[in-house]
Amino acid sequence: MNRLRERMAVFMQGRYGMDQLGKVLTYGTGIILLLSMILKVDFLYMVGIVVLILSYFRIFSRNIGKRYDENQKFLTLRYKMLSKKSKFMDRIKDRKKNCIFNCPNCKQKIRVPKGKGKISIKCPKCRIEFVKKT
Repeated sequence: MNRLRERMAVFMQGRYGMDQLGKVLTYGTGIILLLSMILKVDFLYMVGIVVLILSYFRIFSRNIGKRYDENQKFLTLRYKMLSKKSKFMDRIKDRKKNCIFNCPNCKQKIRVPKGKGKISIKCPKCRIEFVKKT
């Protein structure tokens, strides 16, 4: 067992290995192949095999720079999606307590408490006052 581990370590030297995108591709492959067995759809099976081949290609690749760039693009996209979801969920939670208005001059978003009637709002960015009903 130890000998096999040493051989694998020598083989993997200089190769990219597993990263976050590789994990997503591998787990996605498992899900796609499981769905193809349950639904008995050959097309899903073929897609799963292609994704598995892509995943192994990335793991055993010696072009570390390109694989790193691919992973960074994936992480950037993932961060954007998660931050948009987080902002959306925060806005839904905040909707009962606050109103959000845009400044007519600079379009800055301003959050004010709900249920105060007509109030004068002063923009913190451009210092213009405008009246809105909450």
